[in-house]
Amino acid sequence: MPTIFKQNGFRFFFYSNDHLPKHVHTEKSGMTAKFNLNPIELVVSKKFSAIELREIRILI
Repeated sequence: MPTIFKQNGFRFFFYSNDHLPKHVHTEKSGMTAKFNLNPIELVVSKKFSAIELREIRILI
């Protein structure tokens, strides 16, 4: 799981053998989310609040 970058406690990463469409995974303190990249849209989230999801979207 190569890390793309870390900021504000979030880790953004991808799986080297992952599938299309292009997307990024995010984790922080046991919470996870997956966002498609074009357009940027939430695919799934586990335990992130709406405020945290908005911050992740901005960082992406």
